[in-house]
Amino acid sequence: MMNAAAERLAALDSLPAAELCGLAMETLENLVVVLNQETTLLRAGRAKDAGQLTAEKTRLAQDYMGFARSVQRQSARLRAEAPALVDALLGGHDRLATQMAENLRVIATARSVTEELLTDVAKAINAKARPKTYGANGEIAGQPPQAASGVSINRAL
Repeated sequence: MMNAAAERLAALDSLPAAELCGLAMETLENLVVVLNQETTLLRAGRAKDAGQLTAEKTRLAQDYMGFARSVQRQSARLRAEAPALVDALLGGHDRLATQMAENLRVIATARSVTEELLTDVAKAINAKARPKTYGANGEIAGQPPQAASGVSINRAL
């Protein structure tokens, strides 16, 4: 008896070549569009708007991986039945890889700029908190006790 995941895989693998390649290509093209939208929004500094695409991007990526694995498993059959569609799918995969690389570069740049900005803000806040008076011994008084350190940066993102 097959479990639900095995049944889904078997159903994908048994699709006619044109249908499987078509579904994979459609999903791939939609993923490229969403990645391009996200990249464009991030370049424009609209990270919040870009973040709203995350769920759709994740769903499309998962769907595409399912189709791509099925295409790999069925590659001999697909090559025999629909060689032009397989070639088109490979070209689409190259476009996806290019778009993903650009998307990752933009995300890394946005993260770096954000981190630098937050670091600069934290330093500025900390500098303003320093005392500007001299103590009894003629030296600038030490740092006052701090209840909070201002801005923190989560480097795990």
